Amino acid sequence: MKILVVGGGGREHAIIRKLKESSKVTKLYCAPGNGGISRDAECVNIPALDLDGIVRFSMEKRIDLVFVAPDDPLAAGMVDALEAAGIPAFGPRENAAVIESSKVFSKDFMKRHHIPTADYAVFQDSHQALDYIRTTGKYPTVIKADGLALGKGVVIAASYEEAERAIHSIMEDKIFGSSGNRIVVEEFLTGPEVSVLAFTDGKCLKPMVSSKDHKRVYDGDKGPNTGGMGTISPNPYYTEELAQVCMDTIFLPTMNALNQEGRTFKGCLYFGLMLTQDGPKVIEYNSRFGDPETQVVLPRLKTDLVDIIESVVEERLPEQPVEWLEEACACVVMASPGYPGSYPKGLEIAGLDETGQVDGAEVFHAGTIWKDDKFYTNGGRVLGVTATGQSLDEALQKAYAAVEKIHFEGAHYRRDIGKINR
Repeated sequence: MKILVVGGGGREHAIIRKLKESSKVTKLYCAPGNGGISRDAECVNIPALDLDGIVRFSMEKRIDLVFVAPDDPLAAGMVDALEAAGIPAFGPRENAAVIESSKVFSKDFMKRHHIPTADYAVFQDSHQALDYIRTTGKYPTVIKADGLALGKGVVIAASYEEAERAIHSIMEDKIFGSSGNRIVVEEFLTGPEVSVLAFTDGKCLKPMVSSKDHKRVYDGDKGPNTGGMGTISPNPYYTEELAQVCMDTIFLPTMNALNQEGRTFKGCLYFGLMLTQDGPKVIEYNSRFGDPETQVVLPRLKTDLVDIIESVVEERLPEQPVEWLEEACACVVMASPGYPGSYPKGLEIAGLDETGQVDGAEVFHAGTIWKDDKFYTNGGRVLGVTATGQSLDEALQKAYAAVEKIHFEGAHYRRDIGKINR
């Protein structure tokens, strides 16, 4: 099989590494890819949002399967365009991907179908939103841009002043563009967070192993939200009992409700959950593999990923086994100085090899470029340094040992991944 992966970050590198293990794969392409991905697949200079370009390339090269990994091409209807051209694609169609691309849709959807989530209100006017926050007087309060915002469109405001700044920047300064035309103001939930990704063909849903993301940029969960500073799997809070509750009250009801609305979801459905005192509740849905959750979930997958993908595309997931390693996995993200704000590019990376120079570790490239036989930084999140171990502590120890061997100017990473709230 010739497979094209659309995207160019750490998630895509982890997907490509897993696809490389399959005996079915003869050729891997990635569009646009990055420096590290170019060591594992042939990178093609087509932007991830160029629907026509991806379809044209897939037809020219007679691609057998396209794996659409990021949220924005899914929301733009890339899977629809590929299927219309007769090219098999992994990922939801546009009308199902809306579960991520519109926070307003997803909140209203959960309300319609009685899926447990935080109380909320929707606003198109900043003054009305601020009046509502002032009247309710509950802090912290959660403010979310409606549309896609690279995982950064959520602000937890501890005071009215913080809420005012956030709403002004989202709705008036348009820091996320048209994604901020509407906002959701949401009740602040407390409890451990859990990420659960699931394979689904629309008829059957098979959850993957659980994980925990660390969104804030600084140790102790301080500072602004990022796309993710590190992950662990399994999530220590997610028990078998809780998994069954989530299956019965959230996962299957979501799949069935999407079917009822004519939005059959095929691909990877991501559940961002909060384990509250009142039971698990949905914080957010994603319509694809999470980043950096993928970097700790896929290394634990025993089953051939191509077999699973084909069973999803062909709607025969019930008969496809999905098996996992018992080992734990941890990922520490090395970011550019200044991230998630403005940051420099083109810093030379030293001490880098595939295994992070530590047995049981591997390095996924998120924002790198390869030139003159060297790697340079080319993004906010640069590397996902990942390791497996018999225990979570062993995996973390290996990941941090590998981080210590990699250097670029001003490199920033959290030193408490997997340790906080444990």
